[in-house]
Amino acid sequence: MATTKGNIGVTTENIFPVIKKFLYSDHEIFLRELVSNAVDASQKLRTLSSFGDFKGEVGDLRVYVKVDKEAGTLTVSDHGIGMTSEDIDKYINQIAFSGAEDFLAKYKDTTNAIIGHFGLGFYSAFMVANKVEILSLSYKDGAEAVRWTCDGSPEYTMEPAEKAERGTDIILHIDPENAEFLEQARIDTLLRKYCRFLPVPVISGKEQEWKDGKMVDTDRDKVINSTEPLWMKKPADLTDKDYLAFYRDLYPGQDDPLFWIHLNVDYPFNLTGVLFFPKLHDNFEVTKNRIQLYCNQVFVTDSVEGVVPEFMMLLQGVIDSPDIPLNVSRSYLQSDSAVKKISGYITKKVSQRLEDLFKADRADFESKWDDISIFIKYGMLTDEKFRDAAMKFCLLKDTEGKFFTIDEYKALIEPAQTDKDGTLVFLYATDPTEQYTYIKAANDKGYSVLLMDGRLDSHFVGLLENKLEKTRFVRVDSDIVDNLIPKADRKVADLSQEDRDMLTTLFNSQLPKNDKAQFFVTFEALGEQSAPIVITQNEYMRRMKEMAAMQAGMNFYADMPDSYNLSVNVEQPVVAKVVAAAREALSEKVAPIAADIKADNEKIEAVNKEVKDHNPSAEQQQQINDLMAAVDKIRKNQTEIISQYAATQPLVRQLIDLALLGNGLLKGADLSQFITRSVSLL
Repeated sequence: MATTKGNIGVTTENIFPVIKKFLYSDHEIFLRELVSNAVDASQKLRTLSSFGDFKGEVGDLRVYVKVDKEAGTLTVSDHGIGMTSEDIDKYINQIAFSGAEDFLAKYKDTTNAIIGHFGLGFYSAFMVANKVEILSLSYKDGAEAVRWTCDGSPEYTMEPAEKAERGTDIILHIDPENAEFLEQARIDTLLRKYCRFLPVPVISGKEQEWKDGKMVDTDRDKVINSTEPLWMKKPADLTDKDYLAFYRDLYPGQDDPLFWIHLNVDYPFNLTGVLFFPKLHDNFEVTKNRIQLYCNQVFVTDSVEGVVPEFMMLLQGVIDSPDIPLNVSRSYLQSDSAVKKISGYITKKVSQRLEDLFKADRADFESKWDDISIFIKYGMLTDEKFRDAAMKFCLLKDTEGKFFTIDEYKALIEPAQTDKDGTLVFLYATDPTEQYTYIKAANDKGYSVLLMDGRLDSHFVGLLENKLEKTRFVRVDSDIVDNLIPKADRKVADLSQEDRDMLTTLFNSQLPKNDKAQFFVTFEALGEQSAPIVITQNEYMRRMKEMAAMQAGMNFYADMPDSYNLSVNVEQPVVAKVVAAAREALSEKVAPIAADIKADNEKIEAVNKEVKDHNPSAEQQQQINDLMAAVDKIRKNQTEIISQYAATQPLVRQLIDLALLGNGLLKGADLSQFITRSVSLL
């Protein structure tokens, strides 16, 4: 053939996706593309030989990557099918016409190992090179070698050349700005990242050994990749040791996984892979580099959003599929029906595997629950299909360490923990040490208490309440034990309204001042053997604050003070003594004041009854304001009298501080005063 010059053919239709995506976002991708093309060429020759379309010796199909720092070149060589001048003109000079696409069209029913799809991989070389040469000799009988040269402009030169062996050399003259790609260590790192599982051996330099105090090259070629990765093999041919060895190779230095799932499907899409369940810490973070995506054993990306559901980002492993649509860079996934089907399949496969493990060896499943529960709960919170499947094997653990399925636990607690309205009440604790007293009180009453101490459990509780009919979750320290599950025969404190008002002021006046905590005093009849004062935290407000801590946009709840109920047990002997003493000391002074307050309130009510359509006259409004001011003045006087009395009664403050101490709420000066007072009372 004669030497020819010309311009590379570019059509608007073919170049448009290149412009839209700027071809490649990361320069290092060029090496993956060139090596992948070399592997394609080798695989094509194997396919042709198997069909009898190539009669010669297949021979050595290894791909060689050679760095020549002195010459400033990086060369990728293969012994595949090679190219004629016509091939180069069609597949190189006309951008976006892919040789792989044509080849697949002819052999689509028999081959699935051709990597390239877009015909653009070769041009990634110009991101790092100021000149690129192709030296190629086709496998076809009588073919002549050809050299193609281009400096990155649309102009190229193509001429006859000398080449002894079949195949193609891609010679990159590296631009000085990209001199990093002339370092052997850098090239080896990239090859290990992108090409470590290619189906054709990839050679880069020589093996080294320690000699005379330094590492020196041997005469053995250094093979970068494993041509038969574990996920491409049949599960029946693999042992646990094989899976563990593969995991340790992928994630060196990490704890062994709990178990794994081998994916293998060929309809309605092609998908293989292995997903590992690592040991997860409760302070997990969803990361984007745990699962590696491959396309016919070529590394594509470790950002697999869209291919796997979000909760599976907690897993590790490999997914390989030629059916996941990628753009020219093979780095960004397009959201379409194929991806959704693959995502749905993976979800189904994972849930089936977990259910099988649960059924096959429940004891072993329970032993792993603390490590996998966060994954399962995260999946149930974020994926509806997984949630429905997981209801069969999701476990609940009580404070005694016993495990139950959701249905088992419902059957267990239904007789004792159904309230007067027919609602099933799940009691739970988040800290068995701090909430020990509340747990014991519930257990003594015949109630079971779940342990919900995980990072996601505040959200998981809400999920179960929505999923299960006539069910609510109540934290065991959110109220006194008799109020946790309201019954029709609940006993109430025998106090008059006057007594309640007087005692409320008595105890309120002795509460320590705390801007971050708000207390509401109530009175209960809990029996002589129960604690004198029980402090509980409002369930609704606590949940709102917990959710605010994890979600943006809920600062309103986060900034509010913690809300506590201070329940005074009027049947406890010490409290009964305090109540009796207060009545005796204060009744004579407080009773007339209470009568005046009652009289003025009755007057206010009478005026309000005269008001028509809630629109009082100016005279009526003034009368109401005067009466309310009088009531406020009298009430302040009452509060002062009771508070002055309470200050002389150290037992009142002592009872309050004991309850605060039991809940970790007594600190600083208040704790110091409590200790001093305790000594004096002794």
